[in-house]
Amino acid sequence: MQLLALIPRWLWRLAFLICLISVLVLSLLNDPDPRLSTGWDKGNHVLAFCVLTLLGRWSFPQQALLLAAGLCAYGIGIEILQALSGYRFAEYADLLADALGIALGFGLFASASWAQRRIAA
Repeated sequence: MQLLALIPRWLWRLAFLICLISVLVLSLLNDPDPRLSTGWDKGNHVLAFCVLTLLGRWSFPQQALLLAAGLCAYGIGIEILQALSGYRFAEYADLLADALGIALGFGLFASASWAQRRIAA
């Protein structure tokens, strides 16, 4: 039996929503606490969008394409808000890091699903 399947879908969705809000807030803080960072801005993007992707896949398992498109749009939205903030900067490299995080999240999800099927067989 899949351990992750024991967690109710509403709880995955709540975690996804909390993560979405947290990433937005952290992305727009003027002077974020360095303890909330990987130490590298692009690493922060990769990690955030990988976690969002994993939570999103567990929350909405039948909506992979919509999730990927939505997270890309979310990343663009964050960059636009940062450009408008006056104290943060929008960077195309951040969008590439977001896309890498999304791809990594999909890869990890697929690997975990494959491993779970192998164990169950």
